[in-house]
Amino acid sequence: MESILTLILAIINIYWWIVIGSAIMSWLLAFRVINPSNPLVSTIGNTLYKLTEPALRPIRNVLPDLGGIDLSPLVLLLGLFFLRTLIYNNYSMLVS
Repeated sequence: MESILTLILAIINIYWWIVIGSAIMSWLLAFRVINPSNPLVSTIGNTLYKLTEPALRPIRNVLPDLGGIDLSPLVLLLGLFFLRTLIYNNYSMLVS
């Protein structure tokens, strides 16, 4: 049981960093710091988009329009933090 929970927590942590990477990539593209026509940048951007968009789209549908500010990655990161803490605390109670 411990190994399954460790694997789930590791997956949540990896996805946490993927969401952060996607947000940073969108900022870099928006401010034209990196060139989107570069094949490597395009591949990384498309991969991050495909990994995060299924989780971010429902959040964007619920959040109100704030102009050019997208808070959906922040909401997703808070949700992942809550899920990780919930799993860790419940597992700690089971072990004790």
